[in-house]
Amino acid sequence: MNDIEQMLQRPASQGALVEQSRAVAEVAAAVQVAKSFPRDTNRASEQSNELCSRLAVASRAFYSVPKRGSGMSIHIARELARIWQNVDYGVRELRRDDEAGVSEMQAWAWDQQENVRSTRSFIVPHLRSTRNGNQALTDLGDIYLNNQNQGAKAVRECIFAMLPGWFKTEAEERLRKTLEHGDGKPIEQRRTDAVDRFKDLGVTQAQLEAYLKRDLAQWGARDIAELTKAFMSITQDGIAVTEFFTEKPVEIE
Repeated sequence: MNDIEQMLQRPASQGALVEQSRAVAEVAAAVQVAKSFPRDTNRASEQSNELCSRLAVASRAFYSVPKRGSGMSIHIARELARIWQNVDYGVRELRRDDEAGVSEMQAWAWDQQENVRSTRSFIVPHLRSTRNGNQALTDLGDIYLNNQNQGAKAVRECIFAMLPGWFKTEAEERLRKTLEHGDGKPIEQRRTDAVDRFKDLGVTQAQLEAYLKRDLAQWGARDIAELTKAFMSITQDGIAVTEFFTEKPVEIE
């Protein structure tokens, strides 16, 4: 009999049995509460519409990274899960192998009322992408932050896979309209505000124009919305400025 077979046949400790019983009871209680207090889908839709009409929310609702994709962010995913109610979600580290330089992670989102669950298991290398290639992470704090960053992306996908398609689409359409409309300021003022906002990141007007492929005077509401996505990806999600803007802006014909 090998070591694994012996381990499987070994009786579980008292602490493990207590923890298993607690987990089972917790799940049963969560399902019972969800069944006793079911969601009102009409009310959830109204709350989502009100939330997504706020510019402060819409500004954090999307991410867009060149060559990596774009979509709705983890920030709005969490908000929609809260409004939908009776939802549990999260991410956990299952195993860490410092010698191999990887962590095994699991993310989930669970509709406790309908018993619909989405789960993602994945491996996170202890690496940081830089312009000079991948850099190995050895500091425990850096590894933790890297795992949480990758875990947040998986949680986002789990939440959106669990939520009804109509609910997500309805929210996305309202958010895009809010971003394009802005806060009621004239488009000229919104252009100026966008340029000023990026100055703090060391990004010039010329770089912004190169990114949008049009001069400042030609920027429309959708252009401002695209810049808002880029700004939030940099300031909220930690994406490097150089992922969006070249160091030396190109000439616009």
